[in-house]
Parts: sequence; C-alpha cells; structure tokens
Amino acid sequence: MFTPWRHDLLSPMSDRLFSPNYEFDDIFENDFFTEDSLIPAMNVIEHENNFDVEFAVPGFNKDDFEVSIEDDILHVSAKKELEETKEEDNYSRKEFSYKSFKRSCRLPELVDLDQDIKASYKNGILKINLLKTQKGIEENPVKKLIEIE
Repeated sequence: MFTPWRHDLLSPMSDRLFSPNYEFDDIFENDFFTEDSLIPAMNVIEHENNFDVEFAVPGFNKDDFEVSIEDDILHVSAKKELEETKEEDNYSRKEFSYKSFKRSCRLPELVDLDQDIKASYKNGILKINLLKTQKGIEENPVKKLIEIE
C-alpha cells in the first residue's frame, strides 16, 4: 500500500525490494516508476468567486507547460529536456537531463468553464485561476463546527 509516510520510499528501488520493511504485495500493487517520478504538490484554494489551483514546479519555464481542460478534467503537464556538452583539451563530456510530470483532477460543477481561464507561472509556482458559476457564487455553504469529544 502506498503511503507518503513510509521512510523507505526515499531509498533507491533496488534497496527497497530487499528491505524487510517492503511488503511483497507492493510489487503487484504499485507502479515502480510513479513512486520515484516527479509529482508536484498541489494546493486548491477556494475563494468567494473563484478557485486558485497552485502547483509547486520549480525549474521549468512557462513554455514547458501544457494546461488543458477536457470533459471537466483539468490536465497539467510539463516536459523539460536539457543537453549540455563541454569540450576541453583532452576530454569531452555530454550530459542529458530530462524531467516531466502529468497531473489531472476532476473539476467541481461550480467551475464556470465558459469563462476565460487564466494561468501564470512565477517563482516556481504554476497558478491556475478558475472562476465559479453564478450558481456557485450564490450557494455559499454554511459552515457547521463539529465538537470533538
């Protein structure tokens, strides 16, 4: 079972397979590659008239992103490829760097998909502004506090 609290997720996959803390069933239930892939943290902030969806994605440029909505699902992805070549007196070195991610989430019915959706990228944060429908603005839910015994 995947849980972010397991300390062994920080170790390389080969170490985890032979760790006494690694459950054999994890081999069949988890995708080895997704645990180690870049999955950005996401915040969703609800305001009176809109939602702000933020992704922590440092190291990208705004042109690296693709943001789309299809069938009420917000899709956010990015891909960055770097190639560095250094040549000096007696040696040559070429390094490749590649990082990408894809993340999707279903939008609530309160989001007005007919309005202009805006996105911005600044200081490593991708921010997407989703306006609410008029019905969503008018239906402010009543907050009820529940006492914990």
